[in-house]
Amino acid sequence: METENFERENVEQNGVGGSVEMNRLPPWKEQITFRGLVSSVIIGIIYSVIVQKLNLTTGLIPNLNVSAALLAFVFVQTWTKLIAKAGIVSKPFTRQENTVIQTCAVACYSIAVGGGFGSFLLGLNRRTYELAGVDTEGNTPGSTKEPGLVWMTGFLFVTSFVGLLALVPLRKIMIIDYKLPYPSGTATAVLINGFHTPKGDKMAKKQVHGFMKYFSFSFLWAGFQWFYAGGEQCGFVQFPTFGLKAWKNTFYFDFSMTYIGAGMICSHLVNLSLLLGASVNGYKVFVSIALILGDGLYNFLKILYFTGSSIHTKLNKKDLTTDEVSIDPNLPLDERRRNEVFIRDKIPIWVACVGYILFSIISIIVIPMMFPQLKWYYIVVAYMIAPSLSFCNAYGAGLTDMNMAYNYGKVALFVLAAVAGKHDGVVAGLVGCGLIKSIVSISSDLMHGLKTGHLTFTSPRSMIVSQAIGTAIGCVVAPLTFFLFYKAFDVGNPNGEYKVPYAIIYRNMAILGVQGFSALPQHCLHLCYAFFSFAIATNLLRDLGPEKMSKYVPLPMAMAVPFLVGAYFAIDMCMGSLIVFAWHKLKHNKASLMVPAVASGLICGDGLWILPSSILALAKVRPPICMNFLAS
Repeated sequence: METENFERENVEQNGVGGSVEMNRLPPWKEQITFRGLVSSVIIGIIYSVIVQKLNLTTGLIPNLNVSAALLAFVFVQTWTKLIAKAGIVSKPFTRQENTVIQTCAVACYSIAVGGGFGSFLLGLNRRTYELAGVDTEGNTPGSTKEPGLVWMTGFLFVTSFVGLLALVPLRKIMIIDYKLPYPSGTATAVLINGFHTPKGDKMAKKQVHGFMKYFSFSFLWAGFQWFYAGGEQCGFVQFPTFGLKAWKNTFYFDFSMTYIGAGMICSHLVNLSLLLGASVNGYKVFVSIALILGDGLYNFLKILYFTGSSIHTKLNKKDLTTDEVSIDPNLPLDERRRNEVFIRDKIPIWVACVGYILFSIISIIVIPMMFPQLKWYYIVVAYMIAPSLSFCNAYGAGLTDMNMAYNYGKVALFVLAAVAGKHDGVVAGLVGCGLIKSIVSISSDLMHGLKTGHLTFTSPRSMIVSQAIGTAIGCVVAPLTFFLFYKAFDVGNPNGEYKVPYAIIYRNMAILGVQGFSALPQHCLHLCYAFFSFAIATNLLRDLGPEKMSKYVPLPMAMAVPFLVGAYFAIDMCMGSLIVFAWHKLKHNKASLMVPAVASGLICGDGLWILPSSILALAKVRPPICMNFLAS
């Protein structure tokens, strides 16, 4: 609560500067600039590569929205300085342009995050089918589809744009009437507003310097490591930090700047939960599924209850309307002006409705042609209920910052797998999961973006257009970055670096939906019951227990990942947590300012090295040295 209040105060203080500019705010078309689009594409590509690596290795991806806003500021400031040296005068860099760049870039790499490349789409390929067991009941022969650039790009285009329009008519209710906080969107707005004030300029220079310093270090370190990775189990990534016995159980520090940076962004509780999960083993796949389902079901029901009760309370307090004109005259001046900007460039409701219907019809025609197992009438039903699911998820995300889209997708997966039957169930379940997840997730992301725009005096029309541009770019960039990894590395090998843990999890979920519990190995069901119950119990303890105790209760969802991936990345992320903890203890104010910049630099530098390393791998250029460790 203290953090939220602090952020709100910052927004209000920075907003005062914005309100002075009220009469000279740029029109929505001028907020979308050529340099902004170029910056968005570059940032979107860099982050798409980064999140694809995380998708295909651990499946855990930190929230990078604030980092994208920082990088947008770095790019445009660098751009303006370079052309100034050439004697060319450029337009001033405004908070509105900064917001639009960040929104476009986030929309681009969000396709890589939620496109299913590390889960439901890769769960369709032959390798995952074989890993699930060719003789497994319910794992039907022929229920596969190999990754392809054309069909993946087409699938993303027909499923992604529907979510952009699902909640547009309700944007005023969500942002102005309900005043939902959307913590990530608010934090991004605080950062952007802070950059574009006289005091913020000094702060931004420190953050940019810190970002570039650690970006350079991370990139050079990744390049240095490459020279020693000339074979299997070679290099610093296989360094037996705690001895060879611990190394054989994947318990070692692998010097990954990406995971250290991610650990600096994630909370201490997430990182310690990962470490706890790394210390336990069992029926790896099914125990992971039990923990994920237990945690997901509990939070799904909790958010639904929370959402329903909150809506009921607010409906009793006042009448809500989608009227785009009326503004409460009793509001503070600054908030009233924000609301005026937010509703001035309105999107006609009929445009959103017609667009939603049009994209739905295209999807209903195209998807059954790609996947005959998913009948057209299933898709019709999915698109009829999708707006209500999107509203529930966006409302819950606005209150808690938790995007539950994957859990809505899992519900669709089980329902469609069971309804479609033994022959078609696995494919129908996996594709239907992607369909619902895509709509629900993109709607929630749009509301986060609109909250940022509301607090930075950015036109919602420019926000929605930039989101659409970013989504279109992402539908092309995400498959290309996926195939960069798929062709250059051994993706899907359970003993390699790119294990893709969630692909096998999602396929096994679909098999369970088709076959029921009879498909499980002996004694596995009892273990699943135990870990499912454990997930429910830990969540109840966190929500109902004493506050001093509940903040130390582990997160089952985080515990589940190391069961499949191993302990090494949990060690890295805990190292990131340790750095943040020590930094805050020694220099609290500096840490609060610099942690996001340093973490972003570490992630981006390591992520950018993936591009040259992939090109070298495709060109069959191998590292010259194999550094290996053996017992004496």
